[in-house]
Amino acid sequence: MGLFKNFVSQTRKPEGFLGQMMVNGMNSGHAKMADWGMAHLKTIAPEEILEVGCGGGRNAHELLRKYPSSKVTAIDYSDVSVAKAAAYNTGMIQKGRCKVQQGDVSNLNMNEQYDLATAFETIYFWPGLEKCFSEVNKALKPGGIFMIVNESDGTDKASLQFESIIDGMKCHTVEEIEGALKPGFSD
Repeated sequence: MGLFKNFVSQTRKPEGFLGQMMVNGMNSGHAKMADWGMAHLKTIAPEEILEVGCGGGRNAHELLRKYPSSKVTAIDYSDVSVAKAAAYNTGMIQKGRCKVQQGDVSNLNMNEQYDLATAFETIYFWPGLEKCFSEVNKALKPGGIFMIVNESDGTDKASLQFESIIDGMKCHTVEEIEGALKPGFSD
């Protein structure tokens, strides 16, 4: 179980060689689910997007493609993820449409800058949902949208098994997520 646990634990904060392997797999492994989530964003035209927990950068790239006049700030707290996301989005960075930076969702220090914030397969690792959701809320302009896309609903057996293996992982139920959103979000 040692190597397997070390590898799957890279989902939390990718580091080193195993982390690079994990980040490479995130881009393809989460693509269908991320695209499904983005398909629900039909009636908006965001100018500024915050992609929180950007992993390998694929979703930031797809958001830029979906919204050709938007700019994306992609953040992650893993050096490996930031490097991969920056490499994946080099062309958009050079065009001034994308920034990739290291950041901590529990301390964003961003005020009313974004029309849309996204979190794909990442809130499992956020330290205290209410605090982190509050930080995202502060980063959004009034009327901004926060989209969370998770594979797990907090009750499925497979995800709960990973939760027992990966330190710091918590698969939240829909009710837990809604409860943590209530203090700052209306819908």
